[in-house]
Amino acid sequence: MVRLCIFDLDGTLADTLRSIAGFANEALRRCGWEPVEPVEEYRFLVGNGADRLMRRMLDRQARAYTEDDVRRLRTVYDALYAADPLHDVKQYPDLLAVLRKLRAAGLSLAVLSNKPDRDTRSVVSSLFPPELFDLCFGQREGVPVKPAPDGALRIAQTLGVSPDECLYIGDSGVDMETGKAAGMTAVGVLWGFRGKEELLEHGAVHLIETPAELLPLALEGRA
Repeated sequence: MVRLCIFDLDGTLADTLRSIAGFANEALRRCGWEPVEPVEEYRFLVGNGADRLMRRMLDRQARAYTEDDVRRLRTVYDALYAADPLHDVKQYPDLLAVLRKLRAAGLSLAVLSNKPDRDTRSVVSSLFPPELFDLCFGQREGVPVKPAPDGALRIAQTLGVSPDECLYIGDSGVDMETGKAAGMTAVGVLWGFRGKEELLEHGAVHLIETPAELLPLALEGRA
């Protein structure tokens, strides 16, 4: 029986693609490089944390770059993001109602993101009621980013739940690998940044097209 649902943030709980792309392209401009266009290209750049995002952007836009370039770009990006973390961020339709039903049924809910912890908490607290999630973890010093299972396992342990009683829900191959590595059931959402093929290739046990389809998976076996 499922007792805990852990959710990715970007592309799963929140539509942040235009937000990330806007800050990233402005950081590129301020640091002397051309923006990545079209914005949809960022679907394939995000997912492994901000440091990897900076390198992927520079791989596309710079003929050559140094570690100082990566740090400078990250510093500008972080400052832009911190100044307005909700810019162009939207909640996916019908998701809040589903989360409330899961909570009412007695499930624990948590968020695990590769976005920096401060920004993760800011977005979640602004989009969702404070009582909805038991824990909210972003990228933290000393905790490996996804697809390492450390963050997911720490959440489960803190809430006293066995990994086999958890669903890990996300929109990318990184998320599916995270769930699989943690011994959790990986659920891929098709409303996010990546596609069906990537999710299946990286270990999705279930695929859902709408938030409502999560309910029978999470509530199976409950009265």
